[in-house]
Amino acid sequence: MGSVTRRSTTAKGAHRGGLSAADLGGVRGLAVAAHRFDACRHIEEVVEAAAQTAVDVLGADACAVARITQETCRVVHLEPPSNDPRWHQFLSTTYRADERPALRALLRNRESWVAHAFDAQGRSVRPGDTSAGDRVEVELLREVGAASALTSPVVVNDAVWGQVTVVRDYDSPLFHVDDVATAEVLAALAAGAIARVDLEQQMRHMIADDPLTGLANRRTADQAAEAALGSGRETCVVMCDVDGLKRVNDELGHDAGDDLLRAVADVLRRAADAIPGATAARIGGDEFCLVTVDQPREVVATTMSTTVAKFPLPHGAAISYGIASTAVMGSVEARHLFRRADQAQYQAKRRRARARARTTPPIADPVQAVERLTSSGAVAIGAAAPAVVPRLCAFAAAATETLGGDSWAVRERMPGSQTFTTVARGGSPADSSETRVLTVERDEWVVEIAVAAAASTGRQVQTALRALVAIAILDVGAT
Repeated sequence: MGSVTRRSTTAKGAHRGGLSAADLGGVRGLAVAAHRFDACRHIEEVVEAAAQTAVDVLGADACAVARITQETCRVVHLEPPSNDPRWHQFLSTTYRADERPALRALLRNRESWVAHAFDAQGRSVRPGDTSAGDRVEVELLREVGAASALTSPVVVNDAVWGQVTVVRDYDSPLFHVDDVATAEVLAALAAGAIARVDLEQQMRHMIADDPLTGLANRRTADQAAEAALGSGRETCVVMCDVDGLKRVNDELGHDAGDDLLRAVADVLRRAADAIPGATAARIGGDEFCLVTVDQPREVVATTMSTTVAKFPLPHGAAISYGIASTAVMGSVEARHLFRRADQAQYQAKRRRARARARTTPPIADPVQAVERLTSSGAVAIGAAAPAVVPRLCAFAAAATETLGGDSWAVRERMPGSQTFTTVARGGSPADSSETRVLTVERDEWVVEIAVAAAASTGRQVQTALRALVAIAILDVGAT
């Protein structure tokens, strides 16, 4: 940057949008800044606007906006971008407060600071000249050949969020007290915009996101589908259901069930990341969906198949899903697309149940069947909530799985009547030729289990089933 022979008497400034340095100075420049911030909807936009406006309003050669966390300062935007390694060292290096006294003082006092490597006549300041500012900052300015630096804190919600640093070269005037006032007003405007945007983002998160999984909710999924259909491009809806959630809740508790739902969300999120423009959402309970636009059904199907296979769920659970596409159905309303995808998902669940019934080795030996049934049933009952319905459900799910079945139900006799009402059911019924139903009655309760056709269901198995149902009911009050 060379030796100094003459200093200009006015700041350089920029000429954005046809505005001169004079137009962007003083109150007028701050008014322009306020309008820029008002148009920002993301933190990144606020940061960029703050850097650009600081260069304009303060007539600076460069500006760095930094985020400060845990007393560590990290530059998040540099204006204008610089390839000069010396400027990069001064403006873009991440550093801690114990390395830069000026940063520690800013965090403690929340006050701006100014440093000069040259005086008003363009002469280098003498070492130890306290009027030039912090010694470390002065030396850094000297290393890059810059003349003056000004930093103001950005205070958001009564905490130092970050800082705005502007630098002038040797051919511009030094920063003075009026520049400090302007920088602090600009930093305050930026802080207000950051607080507003952050609050808006939190509100959007609360309104649009599922709190358990972090995915979008049903409302957002509906909006995504409507927008996709309105575009006229091919729209796909993938409806997903979790096979095994009820069993996990009954046997391992609802915390494990919540972990399972989060695992499902992770699978859907990965699938959405692999499909441009896709929206992953939790509809409710164990139902999830994926909405895509301008993507062929074959691409969506391949992505889902690959992702589901690559990321298996814990506790032996699985995802059944169905896909509906406007390429097949034509122009339809969103609700019809969701309904068709749900029907396809149910068909997939039935196919999965039939395949499991065919591939699961039947427990044909009665001794082996009783041993496995007693073990799995006792564990399930012991892990369930201490009430009749949760215990019977846990037992029914465990017995169904042990005996190679696909569905179960728990029914209760209505008081003073021979009529039974279904209080819970699970699984997905397969074709009747592949399973048979075992019924166990105890007091007012009936448990129905659809087991593999080849499974042993003789006297020993029936005795074990009755004993386990009795254990589930004994010493537990009515729910």
